[in-house]
Amino acid sequence: MSGFFFQRALLRYIHESVQPPRLTRCSLHAPKKVEVEFADGSVFHLSAEFLRIYSPAADSKIRSVGGEKVIFGRRHVGIMSGEPIGNYGIRIVFDDLHKTGIYTWDYFYHLGSNKFSLMRNYIKTLKKHGLSRDPQRRK
Repeated sequence: MSGFFFQRALLRYIHESVQPPRLTRCSLHAPKKVEVEFADGSVFHLSAEFLRIYSPAADSKIRSVGGEKVIFGRRHVGIMSGEPIGNYGIRIVFDDLHKTGIYTWDYFYHLGSNKFSLMRNYIKTLKKHGLSRDPQRRK
């Protein structure tokens, strides 16, 4: 088994075997952020930009740059609304009209627990490809 596939299998196993704590509160603070709190006392403030770039949707307007999937120019994106999906998550509607991602409570916990490393890696990827968090200027 190659190293890449082994790493993916290991990460999948770890992710599936570690059950995140139960969500105790989810507050939408449109247009800027979502705040989530869990039974273990963790509280995460997740910005609209962060949630947009880590959208779980397959069609999240991703640009392929050098073989990598990169969302850029979303620094000022806002949250318009959130719609509960069953008892496991919410669909967030962003002001760039992206609305197909369903954020589960487990995914919120993952994003919150890894927020700083995820954002650091995102910024590195943008720099590597000469892209920006700021929207492109219209001509």
